[in-house]
Amino acid sequence: MKFYNRTTELKHLQNWSAQAANSRALMTVVIGRRRVGKTALLNHAFSPDSSHSSIYLFVSRKQERLLCEEFVGQVRAQLSIPIFGTPSSLREVMEILLQYSCTNPLTLILDEFQDIQRVNPAFFSEQQHLWDQYKDKSHMHLICCGSLYSLMTNLFQNSKEPLFGRADNRINLQPLKAQYIAELLCDQKRFSAEMLLQWYMLSGGVPKYLEWLVNTGAHDDIWQTLISEHSLLIEEGHYRLAEEFGPEHGTYFSILSAIAAGHTSRPAIESLLEISVGPQLDRLEKEFEIIERHRPVLSKPGTRLVKYRMIDAFLAFWFRFIYRHRSAVEIGNYTFIHQAIQRDYPTWSGQWLEQMHRERVAASGLYNIVGSYWERGNQNEIDIVAINELEKTALIAEVKRNAANIRLSRLQEKAEKVRKQLKNYDIEFKGFCLKDLEDFNSVVR
Repeated sequence: MKFYNRTTELKHLQNWSAQAANSRALMTVVIGRRRVGKTALLNHAFSPDSSHSSIYLFVSRKQERLLCEEFVGQVRAQLSIPIFGTPSSLREVMEILLQYSCTNPLTLILDEFQDIQRVNPAFFSEQQHLWDQYKDKSHMHLICCGSLYSLMTNLFQNSKEPLFGRADNRINLQPLKAQYIAELLCDQKRFSAEMLLQWYMLSGGVPKYLEWLVNTGAHDDIWQTLISEHSLLIEEGHYRLAEEFGPEHGTYFSILSAIAAGHTSRPAIESLLEISVGPQLDRLEKEFEIIERHRPVLSKPGTRLVKYRMIDAFLAFWFRFIYRHRSAVEIGNYTFIHQAIQRDYPTWSGQWLEQMHRERVAASGLYNIVGSYWERGNQNEIDIVAINELEKTALIAEVKRNAANIRLSRLQEKAEKVRKQLKNYDIEFKGFCLKDLEDFNSVVR
């Protein structure tokens, strides 16, 4: 699949390597969820024909001696460094590369960096000492890349960890935005508003999932193709999250399943699961960055009108239709899941249509606040409220699949309290529908 976007990240990575070559060593942390394209980004930034000398080392979960043997073989082959003897520790290999970089600028990529914890936990302290010893005379750009978000964050941002404060740069790689999914669909000659919404919802902008979608035929039944006995999608949620959550993964999976099913407030989740979930919600939001906490636009900071929403559209789909029906999966009744999707898809996809239009409004640059609004008991829900506090303008919008279902007069009634809070604002009322996503086609072209 063609390499899409990442222009800013590519520029930063290459600039930082140039800075290290011309000044002193720099350390960069690259994190991001599995499948989001971290390795592809790094390989694209530092391809063999790049102007920056680089070496890519993947940290596999094997004995330290065997991993060092693998690394030494790569170093000899790619950098032609004369290495005498047989280094058996990661510390020795790291020092060889740091010494080399004192006279030869080098970009070193350590992929799945957090897995060093399984190989030799002491290496993080050893690396701290080596880095402090060599950083002022070395010309290395060390890139530590990892997909276990919580562990990578802890390694570099926890003041009790040896590598705290050592990183100079950080990239948190995000999924592709809707405009790049539209570009991909145009390249595939498959663009339509419905297809854009479907691919956005099924991939969440994650490149690996977009590859899966590209591999489906234009005339295939997408549910039959993606949800079947041999589909990778069936176990993808477990693959991505079980290790991240550890022994508590059952509780976290239940919470995410509840949110995906529409139980979006803490009381609703606790009532359904019959357990207290406060600490888990905090970790899912702040540590794992899988959910977002939302308050109505213009509400006071201490309001209890809080809803939780899944950030990742793919995971939301997986928990709603795969994990929720895991009994059907276990007995191989995929027809049942197909029927559940066909029944609920129009309503389910509506929330992601709203999200896409919120993103479009935010990307316009016309507003500094973009969100939604509701009152106690989920009364007077408004899909989009956008505010420009400098220009004293606001947009209040409703989102429907079908434009014929938009009722601006009803929207104005629901917005009565919002209008009172924005009494000195010039307010525009508007409706957005599925067909409006066709605008992405013109933007791409």
